[in-house]
Amino acid sequence: MTNTSLGRVGVLGGGVMGEAIVGAVLRAGVDVEDVAVSERYAARAMEVSERYGVRAADSAGKVASRADVVVIAVKPVDVAGALEEIGPRLREGTLVVSVAAGLPLSFYEARLPAGTPVVRVMPNTPATVGQGASAISAGGAATDDHLALTERLLAATGLVIRVPERLLDAVTAISGSGPAYVFYLVDALAEAGVLLGLTRAQSLELAVATFRGSAALLSESGEHPVVLRERVSSPGGTTVAGLRELDAHGVRAAVLAAAQAAHDRSRALAEELG
Repeated sequence: MTNTSLGRVGVLGGGVMGEAIVGAVLRAGVDVEDVAVSERYAARAMEVSERYGVRAADSAGKVASRADVVVIAVKPVDVAGALEEIGPRLREGTLVVSVAAGLPLSFYEARLPAGTPVVRVMPNTPATVGQGASAISAGGAATDDHLALTERLLAATGLVIRVPERLLDAVTAISGSGPAYVFYLVDALAEAGVLLGLTRAQSLELAVATFRGSAALLSESGEHPVVLRERVSSPGGTTVAGLRELDAHGVRAAVLAAAQAAHDRSRALAEELG
């Protein structure tokens, strides 16, 4: 495998994120013949195989034995078993990339052959539609080339940034759990529209379009969110009246508290799983 090639890629786990990775790898230019997926449920493995044209394997060990990059996309509770199975089958230099939540790099390094390069990823669910936000952290044996390879692997899933591992709990709290906060707020805004007389379908359509458009404006304008907010807020107008109620009900404080709670729970889960 060269520094610029993904080589042969094996994906362990055919769930939502595993399937998203398969799609991203193919969009990155890897030939279908060089991509394999394993899944504990054979029917699911065949479903992914037929949808994307990649190979389905009946064991993680078989996938790992011929891969240049192995992506761990199983549930966190199943990671230890997967590592036990693939460890003896990994070829020297194979890059292991994990998108499983919670488990620290040390968990992988203690269970894989010494010197195995490992990169940990914190993705989020919008990655399944190419609009995700992922953060990656390198293990002790992973180099800048391994990080660059991981960035290429994930490029089709959306934004990819590098952070030290100690900040991944913060990433979990913001972008990992963040989509749930957005869905929560969209639902609340849509419910408000129903309260004010719109049909449920109309209100949800308007709320979704408002969030989508606002995010696009924020991204493409490069302006700070406060600047954009002030442009909508005419003195004595409707928006100012609404924002005053958000402040009075502690919405900003609630968001900060939610992020802190998610951060703390992420750390606790890592301790429990480890």
